[in-house]
Amino acid sequence: MAEPKSRPILVVGIGSPHVVRFVGGLREAGQSVVLITDRPQPFLEIWPDLPVEVMDLSTRAWRTPGLIRAMIRRWRPWLIHSHQADSVSWHTVRAARESGVPVVVTIWGSDVLATPQRSPLHRWMVRSTLLGAAGWTGDARILLDSAGLLVGRRARTKPQALILLGIDGLKSNPPQIRERRILSCRLHRPLYRIDLIIEAFASLPAELSDWVLEVAGDGDETPRLTELAKALGVADRVEFVGFLNQAQLQESYRRSAVFVSIPLSDGTSVSLLEAMASGCLPVLSDLPANREWVVDALNGRLVDVTSDLSTALSEAITWSQSSEWFDVIAPQNRRLIERKGLLRDNVRQFIDFGRSVAKAS
Repeated sequence: MAEPKSRPILVVGIGSPHVVRFVGGLREAGQSVVLITDRPQPFLEIWPDLPVEVMDLSTRAWRTPGLIRAMIRRWRPWLIHSHQADSVSWHTVRAARESGVPVVVTIWGSDVLATPQRSPLHRWMVRSTLLGAAGWTGDARILLDSAGLLVGRRARTKPQALILLGIDGLKSNPPQIRERRILSCRLHRPLYRIDLIIEAFASLPAELSDWVLEVAGDGDETPRLTELAKALGVADRVEFVGFLNQAQLQESYRRSAVFVSIPLSDGTSVSLLEAMASGCLPVLSDLPANREWVVDALNGRLVDVTSDLSTALSEAITWSQSSEWFDVIAPQNRRLIERKGLLRDNVRQFIDFGRSVAKAS
């Protein structure tokens, strides 16, 4: 299918910061966009002129494929780009089946790493979604490989691309003088194991008692996490700062010496890219996606969380204060992100991949 300049890309995705950034990147690249999402905010706050249709994207929303189909007829997109190979893309590929418009599905992580394990029905949903898509993208090789294992031999016929959803851009050079702060900014959900971070922080040696753990973000587990900090006697050194906007989060990266993120599973986390670009020393769970960015003891720490996370944090703190880190390793991490992890470059890759898929459809 050709790409008439007057026709938009139809983006389908939940009201997540990742989808917001993707839509923004497309618009900045000069690509017109129509959006289907599960809630209008914050999209309409940023772009009042953005065509947005709000609908239920959950698994049981039986009317949703018909509603998406009506949007395809109305807007005649040259490409549909759907985020997450779960119910969002399941509805989308069924809606587009007879339209002739190709669907590119961007895999996020848990959609292929965890959702298929929930039940045979979930596995079928994800597999049929991947089979129905014209092509896939993922931000880590493990995601594309996992998708391929789900689909089997038919994966060989699917166009695939390893494309990040990188950071907006590099800010001014990060400061070398950092506060004695450790930053966690993942959601407060079981997947991200914030409780283990708090427990490890509480177990740091006494000589590190002047360090602070900043816990940004929020979620269902926030009340339990605050009670845990109290129970461990570190409530005065664990700062629950809530959800931070981008400017506030950038300031947290710039003043923190160490960044910690230990989810059970993950793709390439934007927060990791931002932390590395800002000069934080990353302490991460030893996952395949994280190994694409960090080599343990070379430019960060990869830890088996069943071992002593507190020891790894203590070692990271010491390393983060060294001239080796400031003068050599942190600048290397920043150059790595500049080379591979900038949103403007990644969006161009998304558009080019969409063009190749549409041409072949």
